[in-house]
Amino acid sequence: MALKFFDKLSQNFIELLNDKDDFNVIIEVENKEKTFTAHSNVLKCRSPYFRKELENIHPNENNIKTITKSSISAQIFDLILKYIYSGIVNLENVETRFIFDLMLVAYEFGLEELTNKFETLLIDTKASWLKTHFSLIYRTIFDRQNFKKLENFCNDIVSKYPNLIFDSSDFTSLQESALVSLLKRDNLQLEEVKIWDHVIKWGIAQNSTLPTNLEEWTKENFLTFKTTLQQCLPHIRYFHLSVNEVLDEIEPYRKILDKQLWKDINQHLLAPERPVKSIILPARSVLVTELPPRAEPFSDIISENHAAEISTWIDRKTTNYLTTNIPYKFELILRGTKDGFAPQTFWDKCHGHAGTVVVIKVKGTDEIIGGYNPLAWDNSNINSNSWIVTNDSFIFSLKNGNIQNSILSRVKNPQCAIFNLYKIQQKITGPYFGNDFWMYSPQSNFTLDNQCYCNNNSEYGYYEKPLRTSTYFSIVNYEVFKVIKKTI
Repeated sequence: MALKFFDKLSQNFIELLNDKDDFNVIIEVENKEKTFTAHSNVLKCRSPYFRKELENIHPNENNIKTITKSSISAQIFDLILKYIYSGIVNLENVETRFIFDLMLVAYEFGLEELTNKFETLLIDTKASWLKTHFSLIYRTIFDRQNFKKLENFCNDIVSKYPNLIFDSSDFTSLQESALVSLLKRDNLQLEEVKIWDHVIKWGIAQNSTLPTNLEEWTKENFLTFKTTLQQCLPHIRYFHLSVNEVLDEIEPYRKILDKQLWKDINQHLLAPERPVKSIILPARSVLVTELPPRAEPFSDIISENHAAEISTWIDRKTTNYLTTNIPYKFELILRGTKDGFAPQTFWDKCHGHAGTVVVIKVKGTDEIIGGYNPLAWDNSNINSNSWIVTNDSFIFSLKNGNIQNSILSRVKNPQCAIFNLYKIQQKITGPYFGNDFWMYSPQSNFTLDNQCYCNNNSEYGYYEKPLRTSTYFSIVNYEVFKVIKKTI
């Protein structure tokens, strides 16, 4: 009988990891801004990547080896290193995208057990997120070519709804392995002639030097094109095409087909009962199924992750809400691209609404900035402006694109938190948060002039922090949401 004491063993190895007196490896991550210490014997025993890497690195005068992984975040590597030492990964309060990125890093380090666990976890519990971020998932997994469960998960979706990939604007940048894996599927719900057309389109895109006019192609051009498509061509179901489809679509490219195959295709059209030398693949089981209309996103500017973060700020929580437990519904009141960008529109549509979030996409940047007003906007002032008092308003900048971190700036002068403007000013000025953030347009169109404003000096502001370094900007879109508490 074997007695197992893994919990204590795991605890001891974590203590070893935390012991800074006996390490002989330094790992630099996050653009070398963060370093971790470790022990070569543990790393080599647990990770094929580290075993190979450490064999090729010469130690310094203190017998310490340094490994640099600049592209990996400190938060992710911290979990990876703790797993290597303890066999434990704590996924409490992390977003699904973080788990996906963690899986990719685990794969990079050759942590097969962990990679497989994450892959199964995502499919079994995060399927809706995988579908929402389908393009990212699909292309990422085929870059690595080692996530077979996710490949099958994605291909099952594409087989039912091939337009997700074949009609996408970046279809021609699809990896060859991904395209071939789809062509192999008997249940790909697309007419065979359209599959052929897409394969031709993809192949041409891989050869930018080919003449645009097919009649100008030389023998060398066809040979190059055939080489490009050599992995794809065997999976086309040629013998299930009609005469017209063969004449119109296949025949112009017959030179990329083997001579025997072209001969057999023609014979089959004339005498389908006679045997041929080429392999006849089964017809695809195409069903009469159309892709259901895609649900409209709740915002053109912010994501579900952004909504979860804003909700966390509203409730003054120290731990971010997950997208699965956002306690608020973001109900759209105004969208600039739909309702227009005149300042007066804001006051007309938002009058009387309390608990609103304004979000703005800044022109020419990745910036998303905005503010939260817990009280009601009021457009009834005739001759004078009026401050409304609140401790709960805040302005913010959201993590997006090249913007690495979100900024939360709470009101520090509650007496001057929100400004309700009088009638004449409403024609040129929109939402107004203290002396720190407002929307302004002398041309009565926020997209036409560079007059929207953020204070960049907190010393003179009514809110805690500045949102951006430059003050004036223009926008490409803005939205206003009423934030409504969900009922259980």
